Amino acid sequence: MEKIIRELKESLHDALFLDLDDFGLEIEGGEVISRFVGLKLHSAFQPIYSAGKSSKLVGYEALLRPAIGPDALSPPLAFDFADKQGRLVKLDRVARTLHMLNYLHLPQNPGLLFLNVHPKLLTSVNAHGKVFERVLHTHSLPTHQVVVEIQESAVEIDKHLAEAVGNYRDRGYRIAIDGLGGKHTNLKRLWQHPLDYVKLDAGLVREAETNAKARATLSKLVEIVQAVGAQPIIQGIENETQHQIALEAGSSLLQGYHLGRPASSAEWLARKPEGEVKAAA
Repeated sequence: MEKIIRELKESLHDALFLDLDDFGLEIEGGEVISRFVGLKLHSAFQPIYSAGKSSKLVGYEALLRPAIGPDALSPPLAFDFADKQGRLVKLDRVARTLHMLNYLHLPQNPGLLFLNVHPKLLTSVNAHGKVFERVLHTHSLPTHQVVVEIQESAVEIDKHLAEAVGNYRDRGYRIAIDGLGGKHTNLKRLWQHPLDYVKLDAGLVREAETNAKARATLSKLVEIVQAVGAQPIIQGIENETQHQIALEAGSSLLQGYHLGRPASSAEWLARKPEGEVKAAA
């Protein structure tokens, strides 16, 4: 793994004049971590499965686990901390590079890599995905294996969202909109932009557990997403009842603690391969 980091440093320095030493990458406990702007950063990966009787692992969403000293921070607090120091763009690059390096050491055939992009980058960066594309190509990881997740409600200006989606698509990335069905959902964006995946707000399936109208709404949103040519992902599944509701709603893909909790690449390697989840009866 140390050889991988050394080769990545050399290639990025030669191609993009980036000093990867700024990223603070090092090896700890069989995984890559980063020490950046006073933060200690880890990667965690939560599995996403296809629905149905032959449920299979489709990929992992990479999640940032930041801390200051012994105290864990939420990712939004970590990004706010970096933003106040003028290092938001760099932290986003550090996080994605960290996730990519750890993704390479997940069990065989890990599938797609779902990566969150901070919404402020959609307005502060022009060539979206260019630097990270070079990072991926350094390790023969094609951009079409990466799904860029954009929090739809956090982007107020349609032009900014359109430019970001267009730039990422031109470079081969797949696109996911996250949070459909939340408080500030803008449904028209589903047909305004070419999307591969749409993640439904995590609160929907919880509400559907006790509310028949919410359950009907969940099914209708799944139908709408499929009608525009994207694959819906019901996330936030925390128990078997919610799992059954998600299956009955007809979602293509499923995610949640009930199906798999986030864990480091080292923890996933130590487990038995998990290619399937219990299918609905």
